[in-house]
Amino acid sequence: MDRVTAPPLPLEEAQARLLALASPLTIEHVDVEGALGRYLAEPLHARRTQPAASLSAMDGYAVAGLNLTGPWRVVGESAAGHPYIGTIAIGEAVRISTGAVLPADASAVILQEDLARHGDEISLTGEAPVPATKHIRPRGMDFIEGAEILPRGKPVGPAQTALAIAAGHKYLPVSRKPRVVIIDSGDELAADPEHCAPHQIPASNGAMLLALAGSTAVDARRIGPVPDTIKAITSTFEASSDADLIVTSGGASVGDHDLIRPALERWGASIDFWRVAIKPGKPILVATRDTNGRRQIVLGLPGNPVSSYVTAYHFMLPMLRAMLGAAQPLPMHFTASLGEPLRANGKRREFLRGWWNGETVIANPLQDSGALSSIAASNVLIDRAAFAEDARVNDKVQIYLLQNGGIA
Repeated sequence: MDRVTAPPLPLEEAQARLLALASPLTIEHVDVEGALGRYLAEPLHARRTQPAASLSAMDGYAVAGLNLTGPWRVVGESAAGHPYIGTIAIGEAVRISTGAVLPADASAVILQEDLARHGDEISLTGEAPVPATKHIRPRGMDFIEGAEILPRGKPVGPAQTALAIAAGHKYLPVSRKPRVVIIDSGDELAADPEHCAPHQIPASNGAMLLALAGSTAVDARRIGPVPDTIKAITSTFEASSDADLIVTSGGASVGDHDLIRPALERWGASIDFWRVAIKPGKPILVATRDTNGRRQIVLGLPGNPVSSYVTAYHFMLPMLRAMLGAAQPLPMHFTASLGEPLRANGKRREFLRGWWNGETVIANPLQDSGALSSIAASNVLIDRAAFAEDARVNDKVQIYLLQNGGIA
């Protein structure tokens, strides 16, 4: 049985086979802020200790010794960026602000509201800290020099950006951005949505897929609409010879005008697998072309817009994350309670468009694979197993979040 006539693959097997095709991209070092949205190509180690000295976590007074009943004589001040120079002895105190360096020999910070001050003398009027170090951030509390602070494959977001800078990094190692070409094909597609004849539909899939790809750090461009001829489609593949990933929309099925497969063969690509046992999105195609020591991957998505979106979510986005070096490229799923019942499912695993309010989820009443309004009105996909039985209100289901493209 060849790859074209083989039965549809289960989703997880198809995803694993696709991701196994991803070739490592070259590593480049970019400035920390320019790495936002990318993935670390190497583990990141701290180049400094944070905090570099013990700091006060509150406004108050730093005192020495174990006797926290006072009184104390105020001998100076330590402010953030302006530490107190010298040591303090038993019975002495230093006025200290949040984030300021703790004076040498200080053993505790007492909150200013727990003290009364008369001239240079302070006395305890409230509670002493328990333990004495309660309001002290010790040196190295966050991380110490040489410690691994972020693993390889970690996405670089706002918090990771701040952490890398705090750890002394100006540049980060990341994989180069994948080059992506997205191709719309079909004689029925109109390039200009303002001039669309009755026998045409506006070419919206390419823009949708380009926007989805743009949720990751890629260099992507769109070509099309491309006419339904082998010559035109093959020429478009030739014009995409610099791409790491080529994504087509439409023409990957078995109709007389579905010409992606023969065009790929003419171009020199070989089919890895075709068809996945999901709904919507069964006629998905994966092919590879090895040339000049590098591998190009072609992902042929269905032409129906919702099918195209769902398969891009489960295949294109994970592939791009894998190319970027993500440790966890697949979308995360969560458990939610049904707010409305669901009917029994058929022989294919189905991803229903739905709305999750943070507590319960309901399926959109319109589930046709051509209905863009339903995907635009949804924020989750509800995962329904093949031959799933009727589900009742409050039954648990698995959902995938759509608003962030399912990024892990």
